[in-house]
Amino acid sequence: MQKQPSLLRRALSLPQARIGLVLTGVVIVLAVGGALFGSLLTGHDPTEFVGKPFHSDGAAGTDGLGRDVLTRFLAGGLTLLVYAVLATALGVVLGALLGMLAGYSGGWLDSVIMRGSDVLLSFPQLVFALLAIAMIGPKGWLLVLVIGITHAPRVARVARQSTVAVKDADFVRAARMYALPRRRILVGEVLPNITGPLMVELGLRLTYSIGYVASLSFLGLGIQPPTADWGLMINENRIALVVEPWGVLLPVVAIAVLTVGTNLITDSLASAAAGRGRTKEVPA
Repeated sequence: MQKQPSLLRRALSLPQARIGLVLTGVVIVLAVGGALFGSLLTGHDPTEFVGKPFHSDGAAGTDGLGRDVLTRFLAGGLTLLVYAVLATALGVVLGALLGMLAGYSGGWLDSVIMRGSDVLLSFPQLVFALLAIAMIGPKGWLLVLVIGITHAPRVARVARQSTVAVKDADFVRAARMYALPRRRILVGEVLPNITGPLMVELGLRLTYSIGYVASLSFLGLGIQPPTADWGLMINENRIALVVEPWGVLLPVVAIAVLTVGTNLITDSLASAAAGRGRTKEVPA
């Protein structure tokens, strides 16, 4: 008899998962370490004027206001990561709850939840975010809320489909036979058996969140100056790309590496959930 390895163990057995973890880990360490110790390493504050605009002062030159590019780069990644993680967590939790409730309950409640999701899906995510920020203003909490809400319908569809597939299983029937409350059945019986698809959605939504937060900051609707932020840095320094490219190249490369890393992890989770990960036999 053999014990089936967990989803995470099957995913980690794939080479692309290890590569993705390394790439993602490097960017996370850079962002967190830079936010905590970046000023100590460079000797400058992210908002300090250290030289002439777009001049080759320091390791990576200065930006359009004469601030040190390397210092701002080291300090600018943490906000993007925090907002992306919070938005992803909100979207996945909300979507999973709605999807499980719709799939398990069926009937009119299922129709109301899923038709409401269809309405949200009809709006492009970036356009919905732009509309909300234009009405209320560029605030961090609003950025997280809007991106999370736009993720929820996509997660809900996956959670609903997975819930429908397991709601008539013997272990769920047994729980109903013992008259357990619906919330306990959903959390204790259904949720542990749909974690595979939800983990895949978690990685996918995180990848999208990174892109949305960076895009909105680039457009000036996310993190506001003078706060250092990778998306904002790209916008601030793009006019001098030929003269002083580091102000654009550093954040672009960091965002690209982070996106590739999370994509590789997501692909590994999807492969493992589909049974394509390598497994090892474990004696019973």
